Amino acid sequence: QVQLVESGGGLVQAGGSLRLSCAASRRTFSRNDRAWFRQAPGKEREFVAGISWSGGITLYADSVKGRFTISRDNAKNTVSLQMNSLKPEDTAVYYCASGRAVTQDREGYDYWGQGTQVTVSS
Repeated sequence: QVQLVESGGGLVQAGGSLRLSCAASRRTFSRNDRAWFRQAPGKEREFVAGISWSGGITLYADSVKGRFTISRDNAKNTVSLQMNSLKPEDTAVYYCASGRAVTQDREGYDYWGQGTQVTVSS
């Protein structure tokens, strides 16, 4: 089983930046596309950004496009999410996921991390 561990969450003021990282315990044959989701209190888990194994395909939610950047380092089995110009509405638990394709559907992912808290103060 693949283990995913997120790190980098914390408290930041509005307009600030954070960089999240997701480390995988090992590679799989066909489940290496990676995505970030987030879930705020009282809300459903929503797609934030996704990236293919090669990095050639990236996908962003409209709410974060232009502010967040997803990237990966396959040699280290890590995926990162650089978050700039943070807003209070970005406050949520952020989850890393791996699956067979880049999709906004959470059911398309087979492995999930435990999540890391991001809090943006006004």
